[in-house]
Amino acid sequence: MSELFSYDVVAQDPNTHARAGVFHTAHGDVQTPLFMPVGTKGTVKGILPQTLEQIGAQVVLANTYHLEMRPSSERICELGGLHEFMQWHKPILTDSGGFQVFSHGEFFKLSDEGVRFRAVDYDGRWVSWTPEDNMAIAQRLGSDICMQLDQCPGYPATRAFVERAVELSSMWAERCWKAHTRPDQALFGIVQGGMHLDLRLRSLHHLEEVGNFPGYGIGGYSVGEDHETMFETLEPLVSEHMPSHKPRYLMGVGNPTTLVRAVGCGVDMFDCVLPTRTARMGTAFSSEGRMNLKNARFSADGTPLDHACDCPVCTSGYTRAYLNHLVRQKEILGGILLSTHNLYYLLELMRRARQAILDGRYAQFMADWMASPAAQDF
Repeated sequence: MSELFSYDVVAQDPNTHARAGVFHTAHGDVQTPLFMPVGTKGTVKGILPQTLEQIGAQVVLANTYHLEMRPSSERICELGGLHEFMQWHKPILTDSGGFQVFSHGEFFKLSDEGVRFRAVDYDGRWVSWTPEDNMAIAQRLGSDICMQLDQCPGYPATRAFVERAVELSSMWAERCWKAHTRPDQALFGIVQGGMHLDLRLRSLHHLEEVGNFPGYGIGGYSVGEDHETMFETLEPLVSEHMPSHKPRYLMGVGNPTTLVRAVGCGVDMFDCVLPTRTARMGTAFSSEGRMNLKNARFSADGTPLDHACDCPVCTSGYTRAYLNHLVRQKEILGGILLSTHNLYYLLELMRRARQAILDGRYAQFMADWMASPAAQDF
């Protein structure tokens, strides 16, 4: 496993902590930094796998909780595994489903043994998961990268609550490590600790003691705090303390400016539903900043969505006026076109970031971005 899922740093920016790398997986090599589109229930909503490949997606995410609820990991395994089920033959990352479980409000119960929750968004039955159960599900799904079961505390939260979440996540990480046996699947540990750097370091050190995880997720950010609060602990955690020879995956963060800044801290991997979820509401990233295509000012605008973008939407003749019409009429195509654009925008941003790192000019790339209208994205 250590050879299959090794990570090679091929360039380090001289003036920031940004780095370009290659992560090796069972379904191909992945170039970092990268953004991973989210296909929660086995599909990136409205986007064909061929389109994802066309716009340059390297890894697609899927959600363990939702796939286990419907159609079940057993059914997916019987049908040849998640790659065959989705018809996506490049790398897949499955999260643990823990975030979704803990979003059930009053309908979940925590213990050292695991979590018991009521699937209120499905059939309402009570379900119990141990770390061992969670690993069995991940291994049946057959993703290239799976995540340990962890507890993700929201913000704000008391230090005592966050500390308990770290203890529980650390305990579960050890059990996940012991239970995970599939050699063609990488298990990532998850660093928790909220906005407390000392708890983050405690979490990281325990993971390093548990086993040789091929990579690390950084969880518990973008859970209610503002971005400046996040970077107070994220920057020193990543740049000073996380292992340099393993990929660092900032979970659930997806607006362009945060990606640019986090790459400068040394983060390698990102995922978020933001580009597709906001697209379905009529919002687009652009070189002019975040755009709301519902606005009446676009109704007679015959120009492309973004003149600086060469995605299939911006180069195929679709106008702002047409997109405005689709969004306001709630046509499915509006969400599809804006999702395609937003995903391409983030994928291309990470490609440009990688090239800037390879050229040794990421500090200038980041400065130029922050001074541009595009940085006004949230």
